[in-house]
Formats: sequence, C-alpha cells, structure tokens
Amino acid sequence: MAIEVSELPTLDARATAAYAHLFQALSEPTRLAVVQHLASGEHRVRDLVEHMGLAQSTVSKHLSFLVECHLIQARPEGRATWYSLTRPHELAALIAAAERILHATGTDAVLCAHLRHPPQGPATGTAAMRGGAASSSGREAE
Repeated sequence: MAIEVSELPTLDARATAAYAHLFQALSEPTRLAVVQHLASGEHRVRDLVEHMGLAQSTVSKHLSFLVECHLIQARPEGRATWYSLTRPHELAALIAAAERILHATGTDAVLCAHLRHPPQGPATGTAAMRGGAASSSGREAE
C-alpha cells in the first residue's frame, strides 16, 4: 500500500536547518576535537593551536563556526579571548546518545571522558579552576 503525499507530515524547514547546522558543527573532526579540548576547560586560540598542532587561522575558523552554532562562547579578558562550552551537560547527553546509536549499529567508540562527564557545578572553565586568574598575554584573532 503506497503512502499518499497528503498523509506525509509537514516538515518544519527552520527546525530541519537548525538540526543540520548543529550536526554539521559536530561532523567535522577538527571541530569535534576543539569541543573535546574545551570540555576540559577554557582555552585561548593559542592554547588550542599548541594542543592540536594546527595553524592559528584553522583553529580560529573552527571556533567561529562553533560560536555561530552557540556550542561555545567567547569571553574577552584583557588582550586575550577565552573559549568555553556553552552547555557542557546538554552536549554530554548528546554525546552519550550518539555513543548508544553507534554501539547499536556495531561501532564501539567513545570520546574523551571529560566531554562525556563534564564537571559538576556552574563554573567549569579553566579560569574558574584557577580562581579566575586568566593570562592576558597576546590577543588571538577570531
């Protein structure tokens, strides 16, 4: 029995685009690596460049995309800009759901533990762990 076109649900184009943008942000390996680094706390562009071994322009491009998707936020402090996850617990829930789907489809893969289990409490960034003292050496391009 064929389904009539009139029986199909109406798709919400705005919602579909929002979901696609979110999944696009997480589908690029470098952006996903940036998200994993930020799960351990706030980082500056120069910190991510050092950790990841990538060009500053590449890291900045991916940070801009993640900011645009509201997955991360930028916090200027002096001449530096610190980046952090906006919703670490909600992101952890999404990652846990993805792990379950991957497992159910035959792929056992887990990301870093600090992404799957973010610290408890309102302050999860590096600045909070350092008591609010963040370095202000050098301004990173965005």
